[in-house]
Amino acid sequence: MIGVPHIPVLLEEVIAAIRPAPGMTIVDATFGAGGYTRALVEAGAKVHAFDRDPDAIAAGAALEAGCRGLLSLHPHRFSAMQSELARIGVPQVDAVVMDIGVSSMQLDQAARGFAFSHDGPLDMRMSQAGESAADFLNTADEGAIADVLYRYGEERQSRRVARAIVAARPLATTGELARVVRRALGHKPHDKKDPATRTFQAVRIHVNDELGELEAGLAAAEALLAEGGVLAVVSFHSLEDRIVKHFLRDAAGAGRAISRHLPGEIAAAPPTFTRLSKAIRPSEAECERNPRARSSTLRHAIRTGAPHRSLAA
Repeated sequence: MIGVPHIPVLLEEVIAAIRPAPGMTIVDATFGAGGYTRALVEAGAKVHAFDRDPDAIAAGAALEAGCRGLLSLHPHRFSAMQSELARIGVPQVDAVVMDIGVSSMQLDQAARGFAFSHDGPLDMRMSQAGESAADFLNTADEGAIADVLYRYGEERQSRRVARAIVAARPLATTGELARVVRRALGHKPHDKKDPATRTFQAVRIHVNDELGELEAGLAAAEALLAEGGVLAVVSFHSLEDRIVKHFLRDAAGAGRAISRHLPGEIAAAPPTFTRLSKAIRPSEAECERNPRARSSTLRHAIRTGAPHRSLAA
């Protein structure tokens, strides 16, 4: 068995949905530490793995070399999966798996600036390029910061936090930001959840355009999957899961009501996905082994033979 430094959440459920086998071509849209990829390659599938984080691609080089041609790493955002694979002559695949959000590797490295549990530079960039968290928080106006905290962190006191951030500028480290938020909201050592959690989530999502990337990635997967192919998506909070749920419901034509008796009404496009799963949660045993799994949700569906919706439009 290939060495496993990290086991992703809901691994057994993802593998059961995809049923990888020799001859299949599968996209691991979020390579990370390669947990899903290892399981897929061990089943004999050819895997194209994407990650915008150069550290993840560099760390995966040894795995790629040891996979006997069954693994190809792509240093790109997963929204580029269709165009990148078309460029190298792979027009369709049999499955796409996506594990959304920040990886354990990124959270555990203080120098990446994703978590307040380790004091480090206020960075949070998955691609290690472009605007950092410090750039945004030190230059954006108070209203823009409050909007980000409310929209992406569901922070009900977003204006108070934004006002405190602006008053404390410039901010350079994760520890500084966490202390500002705690002072603004009040924090007791025995509190179950650190009040800085929502702010860190919101800023990270904004800096990396995570929700926009998710929407573009789902559309790319729809275009790339062959008939009968499986889309499996693991999300970690309600904002992500809501996007996945609505995408699959819309693609399956759920709730679409077109009357045959109304003249001139355009017929609905045929559904592009079918056999939508219910939300699948981790078992208590998995949550005990891996607390990160507790907030995860898996949804999967099967691609029909209908043209993807950008063609049908």
